[in-house]
Amino acid sequence: MHIAVVGAGSLGSLLGGLLAREHDVTLVGRDPHVDRVDADGLRVTGVESFRVSPAARTDIPDSADLALVAVKSYDTGSVAAQLADCDLDACLSVQNGMGNEERLADALACPVLAGTCTYGARLEAPGTVAFTGRGEVVLGPREGGRSAVADRVGEAVATAGVETTVATDMPTRLWEKLAVNAAVNATTALARVENGALAAGAGGSLAADAARETARVARERGVDLADERAVSLTREVVRDTAANRSSMLQDVAAGRRTEIDAINGYVVRAAAQAVPVNETLTRLVRTWAAGTDAA
Repeated sequence: MHIAVVGAGSLGSLLGGLLAREHDVTLVGRDPHVDRVDADGLRVTGVESFRVSPAARTDIPDSADLALVAVKSYDTGSVAAQLADCDLDACLSVQNGMGNEERLADALACPVLAGTCTYGARLEAPGTVAFTGRGEVVLGPREGGRSAVADRVGEAVATAGVETTVATDMPTRLWEKLAVNAAVNATTALARVENGALAAGAGGSLAADAARETARVARERGVDLADERAVSLTREVVRDTAANRSSMLQDVAAGRRTEIDAINGYVVRAAAQAVPVNETLTRLVRTWAAGTDAA
């Protein structure tokens, strides 16, 4: 299968590297990273160490069997417009935040699948990505249910040695992921702490409150997500990734734009009733961004 990985940052590069062991992969990203990969191949270190030689470029190819989209949520619109000119059989989003699949589907003629990914990755240097934690890719039709396309994509991903589940309940799984991200990302970014700091104390209580609010909004939107489930998943992620720095903390530390609008900001916009914890976290991150020109 020819797979174009659009967004060859840390996660995109790791998934692309894993997939390149079995498939024809093109990494689409920014220089100097893709220039180094194109010249010397991609080096993966950490949990597994290997080198592969995927194609690497800064623009989207003319065709692919699958576009695996791993860009930041605020880039989804521009990427969707570019992918509209690519001859695709399917598209899979493994992005953070909500609303990405809808924006992609609005622009593309091919089926768009929803996905989540818990693999850990960190760009070490141009041409090198650290594999920091084994996880799972879960994918399926964005509306839920089964499809032949999802089964085919799931089989292709699994064939490359990536832990894969083809799910029939992606709307619920996306809200579960949103609850965890809403609890962990902004809290760790604002407090400048690793995930493990939310295991107990004030940070743990704040994260749990954000998760509960997100679960309530999910139920308002017709998704059966209990408060206890959202909090339990958050605590599980905090425990399993205690030494990790969340993606939003990494963005804040580097002075980059964050995905706050697609995470806590989405909860605020989707809520039928007030969500004061998510609203406060959103306002604080936006205040930081305005003060650092990272908006």
